[in-house]
Amino acid sequence: MTTAPLVMPEVITGLSLLLLFVAMEQWIGWPAGRGKLTIIIAHVTFCMAYVAVVVQSRLASLDESLEEAAMDLGARPVRVFFDVTVPVVAPALVAGWLLAFTLSLDDLVVASFVTGPGASTLPMVIFSKVRLGVSPDINALATIIIAIVAVGVAVSFWYMRRSAKRGG
Repeated sequence: MTTAPLVMPEVITGLSLLLLFVAMEQWIGWPAGRGKLTIIIAHVTFCMAYVAVVVQSRLASLDESLEEAAMDLGARPVRVFFDVTVPVVAPALVAGWLLAFTLSLDDLVVASFVTGPGASTLPMVIFSKVRLGVSPDINALATIIIAIVAVGVAVSFWYMRRSAKRGG
């Protein structure tokens, strides 16, 4: 069930979440209307599958002897988790976050189904403005996004190069 959104079309996911939210509102009165909360729940639902696959693959290759050695040296399970497991899994968590952020930013279909009249996401605003023709504010937004990505790539490259010089 966790990986179902990986293979399910976005239209089916959006429609099923819309029906879920409508049924829940009728049965228990929550969520009241569709808006930011339903968008957040929908994005968490479909992004969770991608993050779970990335983190699960990292956990599968985790060397359990590291955790066992920490426990043999007297560390409590919580301490082992934060001092051994989390640092080993941290790259997968960051990769999962970046993937989820990118998928969430790219999503238009699911957000269109689960949003109400008072809420909108950036892709929905861009799509509605581009339909009428590309305006200068859309060009400026695209430039800002490209600049942020370029700075992120440059900082990542600099950090990796600095780490390689230290280690090698």
